[in-house]
Amino acid sequence: MKLGIVGLPNVGKSTLFNSLTKAGAESANYPFCTIDPNIGIVTVPDKRLQVLTDMYSSQKTVPATIEFVDIAGLVKGASKGEGLGNQFLANIREVDAIVHVVRCFEDTNIIHVDGSINPLRDIETINLELVFSDMEMIERRIARASKGARNDKTLAKEVEFLKRIQAHLEAGNMAKSFEVEEEDEAEWLKGYQLLTTKPVIYAANVSEDELADDAANNAHVQKVREFAAGENSEVFVICAQIEQEIAELDDDEKAEFLQDLGLEESGLEKLIRASYHLLGLISYLTAGETETRAWTITKGTKAPGAAGKIHSDFERGFIRAEVVSYDNLVECGSMNAAKEKGLVRSEGKEYVVQDGDVILFRFNV
Repeated sequence: MKLGIVGLPNVGKSTLFNSLTKAGAESANYPFCTIDPNIGIVTVPDKRLQVLTDMYSSQKTVPATIEFVDIAGLVKGASKGEGLGNQFLANIREVDAIVHVVRCFEDTNIIHVDGSINPLRDIETINLELVFSDMEMIERRIARASKGARNDKTLAKEVEFLKRIQAHLEAGNMAKSFEVEEEDEAEWLKGYQLLTTKPVIYAANVSEDELADDAANNAHVQKVREFAAGENSEVFVICAQIEQEIAELDDDEKAEFLQDLGLEESGLEKLIRASYHLLGLISYLTAGETETRAWTITKGTKAPGAAGKIHSDFERGFIRAEVVSYDNLVECGSMNAAKEKGLVRSEGKEYVVQDGDVILFRFNV
């Protein structure tokens, strides 16, 4: 999974990126200190892995990972070359979802690029830049496709489709709210990789004293939540400064620190949960003496497709999957004990893999 972190300058975006990835992107109290996109790989916390590692005496434990791309701060007019212009756009087109950091805290020591705290205005500023960028791309596609449309019915149909999207964007709408009418239209739209089709997670950055009650009394956060609900986006509350402090601690210290703050989980864990939910992802597990590993798949994936995550040969030569739920396996204490109780199932090609399934794939190529 690849997530792009965006936000106006001085909203806490690079501070958050640093704390999530410990990659050390430069963070300073002025715009555009993150000129090149910074990339960091983060492991997905999953307590089940250590339990299985101990059970199987695995030599190696391999968690699922998320790639974060920290994208340079945007300002109004970025699509026309203001600030860093379109430098960020190529990087953001590659991501699965956008993490949009919005400032919901007051601090006179940290300047806001627009002079005041207004998260909905900030969201609109970035959304409009994404819309303008998509309009530019659609215009280029229309110009290119129109040349051959006279002698190609499919191309002519696509030009008409592009013009409908263009009108939708020109009205100030995001492409994610555009309704496709036919299957080929859905394929075209997916192929364009428009920025405004990307799912969004809003990270509401608050002060430390508002974190414990999930910013229940923060009017800025409430507005962000209402806005996100209207477009089926996810929201999580975070304090980038606290995340930075957490990043310096080991696991035991981290747990104690969170407990002292009255928190059950870190911002990273909140973000991962929101990301998996938004993108419809789950994890299945494999375990053995060599390694215990988590594999991320889309909810609804059938057994052969899940096997293909490990290796294409597993999918091509799929015979069956031996499946036991993590809970049942742990309760029994071993795979053999689970088999004796009839809790290990032999599943075929139509089996839909569930979160927490521990699977051994049988295949023949």
